[in-house]
Parts: sequence; structure tokens; C-alpha cells
Amino acid sequence: MSALTTEAAALWRARALCWVLTRREIAARYAGTALGIAWAYVQPLLTIAAYYLVFDVVFAMRLGDGAPTRAVGAYLIVGMLPWMAFCDALTRAMTSLIEAGGVLQKNALPPMLFPTRAVLASGVVYAPLLLLLVLAYAGQHHFSTALLALPVLLVLQWLLCSLWGAALAVLAAALRDTVQIVGFMLSIGIFLSPVLFPAQMFPTDWRWVLWLNPMTAWVSGYQAVLLQGAWPAWPVWLAAGVWLAVGALLLNVLLRRSRDQLIDWL
Repeated sequence: MSALTTEAAALWRARALCWVLTRREIAARYAGTALGIAWAYVQPLLTIAAYYLVFDVVFAMRLGDGAPTRAVGAYLIVGMLPWMAFCDALTRAMTSLIEAGGVLQKNALPPMLFPTRAVLASGVVYAPLLLLLVLAYAGQHHFSTALLALPVLLVLQWLLCSLWGAALAVLAAALRDTVQIVGFMLSIGIFLSPVLFPAQMFPTDWRWVLWLNPMTAWVSGYQAVLLQGAWPAWPVWLAAGVWLAVGALLLNVLLRRSRDQLIDWL
């Protein structure tokens, strides 16, 4: 893990610059708009409000027995918001090195600074919204001590996006098709997770397929905490640890093998 450790040390030394670049990226996304950075929060808030209005108010749809909650809209919001955060962080991190190619060719900056900046910018937007769900779902978790698991899940999700986003950024620099492949996988990945339906509704013999989606662990954890006021079960933590370990190993290999060619690829 020497390559990953070296990059992590370089990022720590450049942490002040990383934060400055993160703030600039967030501001640049909405430059020239009347609401400015408020758009970053308005769009996901309107999306989850639409889920509640359509599924819980208009159609009053309900899930069957065994689901963590009966209201469909309330169920969708808890899974959809972290999924949106995951997709946003991963896609922005994946293309960050390609977009920063000119800067890296002229400046001796740590390449991993740019995927990290993208993931941090996404976290600044979505982390407060996820924490806001604590108040929105107070009637279901009753401020259980299990809420202490929520910040842990958020930090681990940020780490997941950082590791896999950086790995995909290196792969995208070497092979531009990576962007198209991952984009397609994210578009269908939501159907192979408990975001749209409880895991109990998936065929028993094929339920293991859900765990091939990294967000299954996190979505299950958020649902347990916010909808049931319960600590995430041990398979959630085990699956999260496996995905983090695999991401770290993959990134370490990619960093080691691309050390001399990365800038040329850009």
C-alpha cells in the first residue's frame, strides 16, 4: 500500500489547497445564477419532495409486510438521497483528472487532489441533506441511540467515493471508455440495490446479487437507522469494509502502475 500511503501524505500536505479548490468548484458550478450555491441544495430537495408528494400524498402507496416502513415515498427518499450523493461524487471524481489535464501538465500538483476535491464538493452538498433526514424521520427512529451510526456511515461513504472515484479517474485517463461504462452501470445499478424496493422483495436465490452493488450496504444502513431506529446489522458493516478494502487495493495498484504515464495520458 506504499503508493496509496504516499498519495495520502501528499494530499494531507496540500489540504489547505484542496479546501480552496473545493470551494471554488462549488461556486463555479452555479456562477452567474440568481440563487448561486443554493441551487446545489434546491435540486435534490425538490426531487425528494416530488417523491413524497407523488407516492405518499397523491397515490398513498404502501409497502407490504416486512418492509422497514409502509409509506413508499418515505422509503424511497432514504435510499435515493445517498444514491444521488454516490452517483454525483463518483461521476465528478471519475472525470476530474481528464478535466484537470492542462493544469497537471503545467504544475507539480498531486494528481489525487482533483478526485478528492470533486468528492468533497459533493459531500458539502449532500451530507447536510442526509443529516437533515434525522429531523424529517424523527417520528420513526424516535431519536434512538442508533443515530450515532449515521455520521459513521457518512464518513465511510465519503471514503468509498474517494477511493473508487480516484481509481476510476485513473482508469478514465488511461481509457476514456471507462466514463461510458461506469455511466451505464450507475444507470442500472439503482435496480440492483434496495433503493427502489426492500431487499425482501428480491428473489431469495438472487438476493446475493444486491451485494455486488457497493451502495447496498450503505442504503441498508441508512434505512435501519432512519426508518427503524436500529443499528445496522453486521452484514452491512462487513460489506462496507470489503468494498473499502477492495477500493484501497485497486487504487494502490493503479497508482503504482500509472506513476510514470498518468500525466502523458491526460
